[in-house]
Parts: sequence; structure tokens; C-alpha cells
Amino acid sequence: MRHNKKVNHLGRQASHRKALMSNMASSLILHKRIETTVAKAKALKKFVEPIITKSKEDTTHQRRVVFSYLKDKYATAELFRTVAPKIADRPGGYTRILHTGFRLGDAAEMCIIELVDFNETYVEGVAPKAAPKTRRSRGAKKENVEEAEVVAEGAEEAEKPAAKKPAAKKPAAPKAPKAAAAKTSGAKVQAVKTGASKKA
Repeated sequence: MRHNKKVNHLGRQASHRKALMSNMASSLILHKRIETTVAKAKALKKFVEPIITKSKEDTTHQRRVVFSYLKDKYATAELFRTVAPKIADRPGGYTRILHTGFRLGDAAEMCIIELVDFNETYVEGVAPKAAPKTRRSRGAKKENVEEAEVVAEGAEEAEKPAAKKPAAKKPAAPKAPKAAAAKTSGAKVQAVKTGASKKA
């Protein structure tokens, strides 16, 4: 009989069970969700939730305490940097167990255990909060693109008249001397004619 025995030993010695719990807790913190049996998930829930509560206070002492349970510096850093800010306002219940059916072979009941705040499908109000931010950023990008297009068009328009003006000036410059030369040659011809008529 197991009256008042709340700890599920999972068929392991104490050292083996501690190693199992610390490894599963590290995997849950790093990957935010893992698939395992229901018995292990329930044991993990009791093991990891007090550790997550300790991460709300980011001190050297709490980091050392958490590391003594997890024995993984990467999981400890992820817990205090990423997980702790998200669960800061939650008073408990950081994990969720979702039953997925039975395993082929031994028919063990399987489930997914995940961190509640990292599943956006179930978190209320996440999508409406995120949507305005993306709209603002996209709108700002569009405005910048439109401004850049306007500036580019203005530059093209400024360049086009500058290119046309020299083309118009070049033909006009040679025409003026020709006209002047024609006038002077005409005057010389007239002078020659008048001189010839006077001699006659």
C-alpha cells in the first residue's frame, strides 16, 4: 500500500531520479515544451515550478540555488533572461500538461508539458497586443519608402532639365556667328558694289 506517499519514484533510485528531473527541467526551459509520459510530466511539474518561482528574484544567491537543481548554466541563464520576465506577473501554474494519447509498444500515456506563457495559441490577449506594434513598424517602413521614392523622383526631375539646357545652348551658339558672318559678308558685297558704281 502507498498511503500518504505523494512522491512517485518512477522506478528509479534517488540519484537517478534527481538526474532525470534536472535534465527534463533544463530541456523544458530551453525548448519551452517537451513530450514525455504523464507520470514523468506530473513529477516534473512539482520539480520545476518552485525553480521558476525562484527566478523571479534575479540575485546571485537565487542563481546559485537554481543552478544547484538544474546543473546546466545555459538553462539557468535562459531561465533568468527569457522566462523570468514573461512569468513575472503570474502567481503560479507556469506549466501545462496536454494529453496526446498512448505510446505504441507499451501503451504508456503520453503528453506534452509546456510553459504556459510561451504558447501564444492559449495566451489571451497576445495577438491583439502584438498586432498594433507590427502595423506601426510596417507603416513607418512604408512612409520611409514613400519618402525615398519622392526624393528619388525629385532628383530625377532636377537632373532632366539640367541635361536638356546644354543641348539647347550648343546649337544656338554656332548659329549666332554664322548670322553675323553673313551680315558682314553682305555689307562687304554692298560696299564693293557701291565702290564700283562710284568708279563708273
